[in-house]
Amino acid sequence: MNHEKEKIERLRKRYPKGMRICLDGMEGEPQMPAGLKGEVFHVDDAGQIHVGWENGSALALVPGVDKFHKINIPEKKKEVPSR
Repeated sequence: MNHEKEKIERLRKRYPKGMRICLDGMEGEPQMPAGLKGEVFHVDDAGQIHVGWENGSALALVPGVDKFHKINIPEKKKEVPSR
């Protein structure tokens, strides 16, 4: 496996489908404000992270160019049945 394919596989593991993302900055895209949240659809063969954004956009993130971070979603607590 070449270096580029390995890099893309790492991205796919780091940003799996369903992962929540928060945008910190996307230069040249004024309709994409910092703080915008979205959900990862997939990572393509070029290493771009395709996201469905809350504003309806589907612009892909370019790692190393766009600024973003994962959103930690707390696990749901198991409810204890009452007796």
